[in-house]
Amino acid sequence: MKIQEIREIIKLVDGSSINEFTYEAEGTKIKLKKNVGVSAESSAAAPVQSAAAAPQAPAAPAAPAAPEAPAKEEKAADQAAETGSSDANTHQILSPMVGTFYQSPSPEEPAYVQVGTKVTADQVVCIVEAMKLFNEIEAEVDGEIAEILVKDGQLVEYGQPLFLVKTN
Repeated sequence: MKIQEIREIIKLVDGSSINEFTYEAEGTKIKLKKNVGVSAESSAAAPVQSAAAAPQAPAAPAAPAAPEAPAKEEKAADQAAETGSSDANTHQILSPMVGTFYQSPSPEEPAYVQVGTKVTADQVVCIVEAMKLFNEIEAEVDGEIAEILVKDGQLVEYGQPLFLVKTN
């Protein structure tokens, strides 16, 4: 299953009233759970934790994750403004899942990309590891890596900006 297909499933589940979704095919299993309630009153109830966030629950509760996402996007937008990039020609590569960010396929190999690297839409720029699965993240656009927004080995959230790409 390609990362684009996983992203599409995440978007569909996120935009629907479904709170839990499981997909199994050809040895691949994807399980998604949402924290979002139907109304403001129900969002105050105990949140449902995703399978990826469950082991980390004591250190990072699932409930604050949703409010932090816009703040991280604003921070990335501020960083883009500081670098002199305009939104018209800058694209953010976002994390499609919660996991650990890795710049290279293994510790002894060089990073997929550096600042200044020219990339194509289907080029792998990093890996996000979630539940012992290593998911290759593609650039999504043609351009040049303007900034790497996270450090190697850092935990990332769903929707967190990973890279800024200056498009042509």
